[in-house]
This record gives sequence, structure tokens and C-alpha cells, in this order.
Amino acid sequence: MKNPPPFLQCCLLAALIAVPAVTAGPKPLQIYILAGQSNMQGHAKVSTFEHIGMDPATRPMLAEMQNPDGTPKVCERVWICSIGSADTEQTGKLTAGFGASQNGPKIGPEFTFGLYLQKFNDAPILLIKTAWGGKSLNTDFRPPSAGPYVFNERQLAAFQKQGKDVAAMKAAKEKETGVNYHLMVDYVKSVLGDLQRVMPGYDAAQGYELAGFVWFQGWNDMVDGSTYPNRDQPGGYDAYSVTMAHFIRDVRKELNAPKLPFVIGVLGIGGPTADYGPDQLRYQGIHQHFRDAMAAPAHLPEFRGNVAAMLAEKYWDPELTNAKTKENEIRQRSKKLATSNKMTLAEEEAALDKQLAEGLTAHERLVLEKGISNLEFHYLGSAKILGGIGKGLAETMAELKQLKK
Repeated sequence: MKNPPPFLQCCLLAALIAVPAVTAGPKPLQIYILAGQSNMQGHAKVSTFEHIGMDPATRPMLAEMQNPDGTPKVCERVWICSIGSADTEQTGKLTAGFGASQNGPKIGPEFTFGLYLQKFNDAPILLIKTAWGGKSLNTDFRPPSAGPYVFNERQLAAFQKQGKDVAAMKAAKEKETGVNYHLMVDYVKSVLGDLQRVMPGYDAAQGYELAGFVWFQGWNDMVDGSTYPNRDQPGGYDAYSVTMAHFIRDVRKELNAPKLPFVIGVLGIGGPTADYGPDQLRYQGIHQHFRDAMAAPAHLPEFRGNVAAMLAEKYWDPELTNAKTKENEIRQRSKKLATSNKMTLAEEEAALDKQLAEGLTAHERLVLEKGISNLEFHYLGSAKILGGIGKGLAETMAELKQLKK
């Protein structure tokens, strides 16, 4: 083919110069809401990071969480704003220290959730975290469409037997109902209304997407035998499942996000119930019934494909449990011995130190020192456990959104 005449070549060149290059604009900000009680706050001290590296299976996760010099990583593409975990609102780029503030720095699931979520897309991410310790779904987070909390017959009979004013009890419960649900929704809406306040570099032109919701709660409902009088029986926690479904619907309606991806972090303290030891067997049925109830909404036809349950039990560390159980047994034997021998406090402490040194291996002592910073119902304050849970929540969210293939 012959070249076009010179004048036509000039026209074609001018046309090419006149057409601007098409470039991709900034991606919409991806916003994820995290909500729950004390374990969403997070009670894993940063000092327990070292324990993660003691296990070859979790050592890669530690490399994601900290820099080569051992300091926690700071995300350049993930921001967080949080209420409930400290006395005042916390904002900034995601790093360690956004867990519960008392005796910190600590992490909750948010740290590894953000670290791993950013692997699945290259958009900027904002986490909005609302968590308060000791709160229930049946009362504190109760959503509007669930209706008022209704005392059952057993509760009413107990009030009357105790000489309590039933009308006053009903009024107090009505006042408590839904308080944290509304605090959560109001905070999310306030953040969405002024994103530049919590994320100074945000450009309104890029827009945002409500990308997902993570729920991590459960302890206060599980131990509430008053609200769930048949909790030791299959179906004893059905009311939790019903309320959780209302919660999902109401959150979506409040935020005008009818298909908002929703991940339920199913309570996993103690690990899989099938692996419970002799001292845990009396709780086995109750724990499993509650976990089943938490996961149940994910199986409803209306939520198929946009609600998922993530089993936190998968990230429990049996090595910590075994070492802690062994230590507790030694302490109990030592206490009995001290009492029967009428030891002084100094003698008792010396005897305990001797028995711990003889009864625990060097590795068990190291595991207890490096791996635990809180009680069992706070996942032992273990960054290995809570880090794994945050990672699992991120992977489940990514699968739900089809970001992870």
C-alpha cells in the first residue's frame, strides 16, 4: 500500500494530536464497616507478635504485619477511623494500636483484615470500626425491625420472685435496647458525610463504594442463659439467628446498600468443639449451638451470595491452650500444697516458681510468655489468633466479592 499524500499525512497527524489520551481516573474509595464487641475491639498486645514467628505456618503472616526491624507496618493505602476501642475517636493510616486502648498497644482483627484485603485490589481502602466491650445483639445492638426486647416467662417469674418492679425492669430494658446499633449507624453516616475529616487526602471526585460489613461479636449472647433459657438444646439460640438477619436487613436499608457484602465472624473461643478437652465438655453443646446460630443467616435464600460465615475456631492455637491448662493445673496443686502446709506468702511463691520450672518445658514457658496477653474469652490476647482471624475475614470478604479467585 502506497503512503498517503503529504497533505493527508499532516491531516492525520493533526487529528491524532487533537484527540486526548484516555487515562483511568482514581478508583473509588472502598469502605468496609467493622462492628462488634470486645473481640472486635481487640485485646492482643503487640508484644505477642513474636509468637507468630515461632510457628513456621504463621511466620509469613508476621512478615506481612511488621517491618524487617520488628516495628509494625503502616499501610499506605488503608486508613481507619474507630470509636469504642478508646475514650476518643481514633483515625489514621492502618497500623498496630487500633485495638482496645487499655494496657496497649493492641490489635484486633482490623490490622490483618486491612493488610490482606489490600492484596486483592489496588483501590484505596477505609475501615470504619465501631466496637464496644460487653455488648449483646439481643439488646445493645438490637436492630429496629427485630422489635422490642420481650422478657420471657421465666425472666418475669424470676423478677417477681426477687421482688423487682417488673414495669421498671421493662422500662430500663427499653431504654438500653438498640443504643449501640444507633451509635454505629450514626457514626458511619457521619463519616460518609465528611470523608476528608478522617482521610485528608480523599478527593470527592473519586467517589466511594460501601464495599462490605464485618460482624465479630457473640460472647455476651452466648453466656446469656436468661435471654436464651434453652441454650443447651438444639435451636436454643434461634432468636439470635432471627435478630442477626434483621440486623443485616436494617443495616443495608439504613445505608441504602441492599446487597452490601456481609461477613459474620463466628465465635471460635476454645477452637473446634470436637477437640474440646475434659474440662470443656460441659460447655461443648452450648458453644456449638451458638456457633450454628451465628452462621445460620448465611444460609438463608435471601442472603445467598452476599452473606458469608467465617469460622474463627480455625485460627485458635491449641498449643497455647495446652500450655495454659498445664500451668493452671500446676498453680492449683501448688495452692493446695501451700494451704495444707500453712506456708507464708514468700514460701508459697518460691514453691510455685519451683513447680512451674519443673512442670513446664522451656518451650512451654516461652509460649506462655510470648503468646498470651489476656484471658481466654479475649482469644488469650494472642496476636497469632486475632491476626489469623483478621486474615480469614479478609479472605472470606474477598471471596464473597469475587476479588479472590
